[in-house]
Amino acid sequence: MKTLCAIFLIAVILAPATARAHGTVGDYTFLEPLVADDANPKNEFDIMRPSWYQTDGGRSFAMSFSLEKVLLKDSDGNGLVSLETGSEWDAISPKHGPYVTGFNDMELLLKWAFLTIPEHEFRLSIGAKFILPTGNPTVQDQNHTQLGPELLWAKGWGDLPNWSLIKYLRPFGFQGDFGYTPALGGSTYHEMFADNVVEYSLPYLSNNVRDIGLKWPLRNMYLFNEFNYDQLITGPSGGTFPQIRITPGLAFMNTYVELAVGTQFPLNNATVSGNHAAVLGLLDLFIDDIFPWTRWTPL
Repeated sequence: MKTLCAIFLIAVILAPATARAHGTVGDYTFLEPLVADDANPKNEFDIMRPSWYQTDGGRSFAMSFSLEKVLLKDSDGNGLVSLETGSEWDAISPKHGPYVTGFNDMELLLKWAFLTIPEHEFRLSIGAKFILPTGNPTVQDQNHTQLGPELLWAKGWGDLPNWSLIKYLRPFGFQGDFGYTPALGGSTYHEMFADNVVEYSLPYLSNNVRDIGLKWPLRNMYLFNEFNYDQLITGPSGGTFPQIRITPGLAFMNTYVELAVGTQFPLNNATVSGNHAAVLGLLDLFIDDIFPWTRWTPL
C-alpha cells in the first residue's frame, strides 16, 4: 500500500497539467506563498512545509502542515469562505542547553473573500486568526492565546494592454497580508505582521500573453519574492524589534500540486542574529482535484 501511494504521489507531481482551479481570479492563478497567507479560499493540504534556520543561538528545523477547507461557495461555485488549521513540529539545537523537540502553537484562520473582480484579477479577503498555545512550552513561540483580524489581497496585472513590451508585464501578480493578533490573556505578545509577494507566472505568459515555446516543467514555473515583516508591538524585553526579511524562491504548480523552495535574507540589523542562513520548502496538495468528493461544503 505504501508503494502504491508513493507511485500515485509521484505521478501526480510529474503530470504535465496546467494549474486551473486553485487561487484563480479571472485568468490569473496565484501560487501558495511560503510565508504569507493566501487571500484565496480553497481546498488544500500543505502536507510538508519544512524550514531550517542557522542563528546566533544554534540551529532549528521545523516541519509544519495545514489543512484548508472551503465552507461556503459563491454563485459561480468558487470558494467564498474557508477555514484553515495547522501547526508545526520543531527540533531546536541550541549552542548552549539541551536539544528539544515538540509541537508549536496551533493556528486557525477563518477567511472570507468579500470582494472579487475577475476582469481585474483582484480579490480582497478578511480573516480572523486564532493562535492557541497547545504545543510544548519549551518549543512554542509563546504561551498566550491570540486572536486578531487579518486583511489579505491578490492582484494580477492581466488588465494591462497587450502592447509591445508592456504585455510581458501582464504575468506579474501581487498578493499579501496584514494582521494584528494581540494576546487575550496578558499584556505581552501583541504581534503585528505584514507580507507581500511579487510573482511572475510562466503559465500565464504562455497561455495568456505569448507562447514562447517553454516546455514542461518550465511552463509550470513561477518566480517569486516575498517581503516579510513581523514585530511584537509589546512583548518580552529585547524581542520587540521588527523582523524584516526577503524570501526569494521558485515554484512548480500543476492541477494537483505545488512544489516550492526558497531562502531568506535579513534586511535589518535586528533580524541578522536570528537569520544567518535559511531554507524553506512547500509541498501543497490540491485535494479537491485529487479527491473530487472533498468539494462538498457544509454551508
